[in-house]
Amino acid sequence: MSVVSTRSEPARVIDRTTVGAAAREARAAALDSWLAALLPETSPQVALVAVGGLGRRECAPHGDVDLMLLHRGGPEIRELADALWYPIWDARVGLDHSVRTVPEALAVARQDVKVALGLLDLRYLAGDRELALALRGQAAQQWRRTAAQVLPALREVTTGRWQTHGELAFLLEGDVKEARGGLRDVSILRGVGMAGVADAARPAVRAAHTRLLDVRDALHVTAGRRVDRLLAQDREAVAHLLDLADGDALLRRVAQDARAVAYAVDDAWRAMDRWNRPSRSPSRRPIGRDVVEQDGEAVLARTAVGPRPEPGLALRVAAAAANARLPIARATLEWLAAFCPPPPTPWPATAREALLTLLGSGAGLVPTWEACDRYGLVVGWLPEWSRLRGLPQHNPVHLYTVDRHLVQAAAEATAFAREVARPDLLVLAAFLHDIGKGLPSPRPGTPPDHSVLGAPVAARITAELGLPPGDAAMVEKLVRLHLLLPDVATRRDLADPVTIRRVAEAVGDVTTLDLLYGLTRADAAATGPGAWSRWKGRLVASLVDRVRSTLDTGEVPPAPSPDRGLVAGPLPAVHIDGERVAVAATDRRGLLAAVAGCLDLHRLDVVTADVSSVEGRTLVQCAVQARFGALPDAEALQADLRRAALGQLPERLNRRKPVRADGAAARVVWHRDAATDAAVLELRAADASGLLYRIARALEGAGAEVRAARISTLGGDVVDAFYLLGQWSDPAARSEVERAVLAAAE
Repeated sequence: MSVVSTRSEPARVIDRTTVGAAAREARAAALDSWLAALLPETSPQVALVAVGGLGRRECAPHGDVDLMLLHRGGPEIRELADALWYPIWDARVGLDHSVRTVPEALAVARQDVKVALGLLDLRYLAGDRELALALRGQAAQQWRRTAAQVLPALREVTTGRWQTHGELAFLLEGDVKEARGGLRDVSILRGVGMAGVADAARPAVRAAHTRLLDVRDALHVTAGRRVDRLLAQDREAVAHLLDLADGDALLRRVAQDARAVAYAVDDAWRAMDRWNRPSRSPSRRPIGRDVVEQDGEAVLARTAVGPRPEPGLALRVAAAAANARLPIARATLEWLAAFCPPPPTPWPATAREALLTLLGSGAGLVPTWEACDRYGLVVGWLPEWSRLRGLPQHNPVHLYTVDRHLVQAAAEATAFAREVARPDLLVLAAFLHDIGKGLPSPRPGTPPDHSVLGAPVAARITAELGLPPGDAAMVEKLVRLHLLLPDVATRRDLADPVTIRRVAEAVGDVTTLDLLYGLTRADAAATGPGAWSRWKGRLVASLVDRVRSTLDTGEVPPAPSPDRGLVAGPLPAVHIDGERVAVAATDRRGLLAAVAGCLDLHRLDVVTADVSSVEGRTLVQCAVQARFGALPDAEALQADLRRAALGQLPERLNRRKPVRADGAAARVVWHRDAATDAAVLELRAADASGLLYRIARALEGAGAEVRAARISTLGGDVVDAFYLLGQWSDPAARSEVERAVLAAAE
């Protein structure tokens, strides 16, 4: 067999600078022509076929090509394959390739569900057309014939991928191909549809698919290479290419498209379960008023379907489905969206009770709410929802967009329902606590406080729901104060009576305190693992206990006495107990900086620090967290801390270059009435390695004496509070300290 390859350069004919369906089609045509020319016309009984993106004619600007060389056998096939693949590699085109006969390809497909799915996109490029069509037809027949075994395997693979890549709709930097709701899931839907199990080609999915392909194209153009993850630094450029207003508009559109795809996949799996179930007469089991279970789904009872449904019917269906942990049937959702009106204002008691039941359903709430939102029911209940849907949160600590975070918080709040007197108000406050996010600040140039902005919105919504005035006022108060406990616990000295009295005055009574404590934990759980830790939990619990005692007795309880054992013995002394570090030394300024620098060298982050002095002896106590998981060697840390206490800082600390933080400029805020014997200097800055060490040294150099410090980190930002002994009434003295701190934070 004579093998002659055509080595034309595809870069000359492939447009890698434009996005959209027409550009994808043009790239596919150019690749088709170039690849077909690589197969010699003198190659009988051989076919070159495309699968994957090229098979579907969905060619991204810098996408790979997935090719198969089909043959009927023959000794020269390897030589022919090399003549095909090498020009592609030489042209720097990514290539996934295989060489198989039709029986071999079908055998591999039987063993690998991803290969089987890929064969459904097979498209002829050159050579023996009948051979290519034979594989395509037989692969489709095999897929349908083995669907009962293939689809559950495909579901397992898909679930594993979701666990790895997360949900595209709620990620700040999601993979538009692999994450749940991304392009890979559209292929899943196509496979389920080709098996004859479900209608997968819905208009909403087709539109979402096209837009997600556009996003992937724009990503490639922006990065100049193959990339499927929508990184923060690329968002604005991608949005510009897609004629969107900004990166937030892009994220919101991606979120909605991903939700459409994800919901369709969930619906397809349910259809598969029904299809794969042994045939029997459908049973109907009541699960609520006018709602029954049929075939594993919540559906309307026949008696509820009429020309004038009551306004609260959709809420009652959702509440029953969520409590029964059942999906609502698509036909039921479509009927409710078309015929069921929203409740009048104020809501009747039945509708309000159904909403509270739905919000209190725990794990069943999120999927039920998502389904209702997909069909437009939620915005009929709460018009404010259209502003929140898909609203991104630009903080890596948050896992979810604002809308999903609110629903998740309500679901998490049910874990604390038995700890409060009003669990209904707890779940409602959790659902509304961030309702102020996305609203503009009333004072231009100042960052908006979503707690303050959200309180009147929550008041308006609770009034529309028809809550009694006292209950509405309680929800409004919880929304306004929902950051109080974590902020105070991590930024203020809990041993200072002023701290405890102020929280008690703000809360007012034990009932509110208990609700606020439950809301705080639900909010953290709905935010993500970075929002809570054991030390933060201990601090908040300690604050709540002291405030509760104050509210009960009218007196601030005495603070627990610090351990003075180290101070009484030989100095310097060091005690390390897991995440607690204590250093006692002869009183001298700069001890906090020395301890902080030493801890930073050992890759420990300081989360709280207390400095106290007794008769010329100083005790520094810190709570720390390992930066990369494992705690350092205790003996080495202890030796370095002793040297630091004597003023003998490790030489490598002096040689270390500071890590400069990115982000907005640092700010200093003074609180001169927040402590009994000190002024509080609060630094708000981007987090950076060694920041506490540099700030403590700056305070030392400016002549400030630190009594205590509270270190609070949230994502990439810190709010560090330093208790500086004295009243600091002199503006010039404050300005000098402020300049030193800001210079150290740069």
